[in-house]
Amino acid sequence: AAIGALVITYASPSGAREIGAGRETLFYTAYLLCLAGLLGVTITGDAFNIFVFLEISSLSSYILISIGKDRRALTASFQYLIFGTIGATFFLIGVGLIYQATGSLNIADMANRVGPLGESRTVQAAFAFMAVGLAIKAALFPLHFWLPNAYAYAPSVVTAFLAATATKVSIYVLIRTYFNLFGPEFSFEVMTLGPVLMVLSIAAMLIGSTIAIFQDDVKRSLAYSSVAQIGYMVLGISFATVLGVTGGMLHLFNHALIKAALFLALGCLFWRTGSVSIEAMRGLGKRMPWTMAAIVAGGLSLIGVPLTVGFISKWYLLLAAIDSGLWWISIFVLISSLLAIIYVWRLVEAAYLSPSPDDAERGEAPLVMLIPTWTLVLANFYFGVDTRVSVGVAEQAAKFLLGTGS
Repeated sequence: AAIGALVITYASPSGAREIGAGRETLFYTAYLLCLAGLLGVTITGDAFNIFVFLEISSLSSYILISIGKDRRALTASFQYLIFGTIGATFFLIGVGLIYQATGSLNIADMANRVGPLGESRTVQAAFAFMAVGLAIKAALFPLHFWLPNAYAYAPSVVTAFLAATATKVSIYVLIRTYFNLFGPEFSFEVMTLGPVLMVLSIAAMLIGSTIAIFQDDVKRSLAYSSVAQIGYMVLGISFATVLGVTGGMLHLFNHALIKAALFLALGCLFWRTGSVSIEAMRGLGKRMPWTMAAIVAGGLSLIGVPLTVGFISKWYLLLAAIDSGLWWISIFVLISSLLAIIYVWRLVEAAYLSPSPDDAERGEAPLVMLIPTWTLVLANFYFGVDTRVSVGVAEQAAKFLLGTGS
């Protein structure tokens, strides 16, 4: 809700530049509908209503992605529609099967009835369908193909909103399904989901970060970075321990702050230069000091530098790996963070160490764009220093989900 409120204050000048006149009404309608759908997912206690709200948010997302002037966004939106429909269908089939087995759609009621039915093939099939469907919705590697194009070609305000909310809500539903509905024992012992998620998340971290290095379009680079960051979240969940789930949920919250700040800053860049390529960033450190400072600050948080939110969640993931006796996983976390240094450094090098074009003018984006951007940047540092709220809530939630305390 906070991200939605901040991004919509930013939308007017950015939308005028990237969406064009005559489409404002459609944009704000789809935006508010998408936000309503995502909020509905988080508050409903009914499994079928989760599907309904997911579809409300997804259908409006397809409009938001394709609403810009870039014709490539139409293809990206159609690709997202195909993957999103497959994911929703899998989830709905799972809900139908679990309803057949339990006779209920209320998640709390279903959770009570699933326990004695743990060996039922129907329940196991329902779990498999829901797990795959939510993995597509959350863009978990290797089911992430819709995400890079959707983020790269959508208008900047749309990319910032979806990157900070849509995949995060899907991860939330994934956590709720694994821990609330089916329970940690069934999900991670009977169905042995942990090793599968662990392998996929490590692959996402390494492959997503590596591909991000070779992108010349900064939005596309950050899109592949998001694939890697989703890997961090799922890695925490795969441990099925209090520390691990705390780290995963922390990164869900922290990454929303990081990517929203970065994509809003890129929107400021596009508003001024008409491009988000590495080439367009040459010499921008002097010409757009506030915008570039926001990008660098967000980049530091993405890497996981101390005093930023990125450090806090990665620290908890390292602790979870060591606590679980899987210390070698911490090596992959560190490697992925080192790869992040490379693609963030490319931006710093272009902005601060490359000369500006001779005809380049100095100028910033409007304050109505800079204020939401810097609000999120400062939040990256505030929650990186004062972790009482973020860590406290995540830890309580992890204990509740794993049944180890309130």
